[in-house]
Amino acid sequence: MMLSRRSLLATPAAAATCGAPRSAAPATAAPATGATGLGSPRSPRLSTGFERLAADGYALLKGQRVGIVTNPTGVTRDVRHIVDVMHADPRVKLTAVFGPEHGFRGTAQAGGSEGRYDDPATGLPVYDTYLKSGRALADVFTASGVDTVVFDIQDAGARFYTYIWTLYDCMEAARLAGRRFVVLDRPNPVTGRSAQGPVLHKEFASFVGREPIAQAHGMTVAELARLFNAEFLSAPVPLETVQMTGWKRTDFYDASGLPWVPPSPNMPTPDTALVYSGTGLFEGTNLSEGRGTTRPFELLGAENIDGRWAAAANELRLPGVHFREAYFAPTFSKFQGKTVGGVQIHVHDRAAYDPVRTGIGLLVTAKKVWSGFGWRSDNWIDKLTGSTRVRTMIDAGAGTDEVVAAWQEELTAFRRIRTKYLLYR
Repeated sequence: MMLSRRSLLATPAAAATCGAPRSAAPATAAPATGATGLGSPRSPRLSTGFERLAADGYALLKGQRVGIVTNPTGVTRDVRHIVDVMHADPRVKLTAVFGPEHGFRGTAQAGGSEGRYDDPATGLPVYDTYLKSGRALADVFTASGVDTVVFDIQDAGARFYTYIWTLYDCMEAARLAGRRFVVLDRPNPVTGRSAQGPVLHKEFASFVGREPIAQAHGMTVAELARLFNAEFLSAPVPLETVQMTGWKRTDFYDASGLPWVPPSPNMPTPDTALVYSGTGLFEGTNLSEGRGTTRPFELLGAENIDGRWAAAANELRLPGVHFREAYFAPTFSKFQGKTVGGVQIHVHDRAAYDPVRTGIGLLVTAKKVWSGFGWRSDNWIDKLTGSTRVRTMIDAGAGTDEVVAAWQEELTAFRRIRTKYLLYR
């Protein structure tokens, strides 16, 4: 399948990249120490893109009117919001904030935003980017009067997590508005070891997947920005990335020593991110994906499901995971206030765990044991998986191995393109 508009012409140099301004030194905040308990020592060396930018006195932004696309995850190691930090620093001229889905301060639930307002803490104008793209979003950047648009949001590692498409849309809009674009990098919380899962087919493009990347992309936001700029944007935007130091592709989030701030209301912990690129598919079914519980995307279920589902899922012997028979009553979303039965996912070996394969296995076994199983009426599952294939194969009785095998050719092609834009070992 065609993955790129310009894959034969693009090189990593197609996107201007700065590992950090040359004089940048590691941030002076106290490093984390200790171990995760799972054999992954915490790095005393990791510095985020923002830490490196600030350590260099914001030289990359000198003389620029700056607007920043961010949300509650844009924090320092001591959990000060970077907007507050930059606003108080005379070395940078921060003049606007742009909020994504859920909003700049994170008050909105899924499918919502905070709209246009002035931030009470700083007085800065906050503009809403949610569901805006192209010329409409370019007009927002123009109206704000900024010269440079900066992006700093923590991603969760899944294609259908919308912040990476906010990144994509803002890059395209900045190009249309004649603005410069800077990405401050943060860790992929579920590692950058490999890409997994089906690749989006372009006819299924939406805000949960604009371009053909894998369901679990295995990249950081700076790497994705480089990929988008060289492969998918209609023309490149003037792009610079400030990469991290001290991050390895095998690192899970707890190795970073950074505080976890929920990127959205239903992403409360790094454990949620670990399973999300697979169990997020249950948003496309009539089962609860655990919204309205303290363990969204780890608890799955529906009325009249019993222990047979957990038993069937365990029989698959999926690597790194066990399934527990579970019962819960969501406080909102599907089955609000009703007691439902299902499974809780328990990852016991996260290095071996494959979230996308696990998600497919759970869909296959749910359909097998529960006669009420169904897809959302708008076939949202097709947008989440990137084609009709997963839905039609499972409906036809295909097993987990057969479904996973069906996307391997396109995944191999994406992995080959992806390698050109990786910044870390």
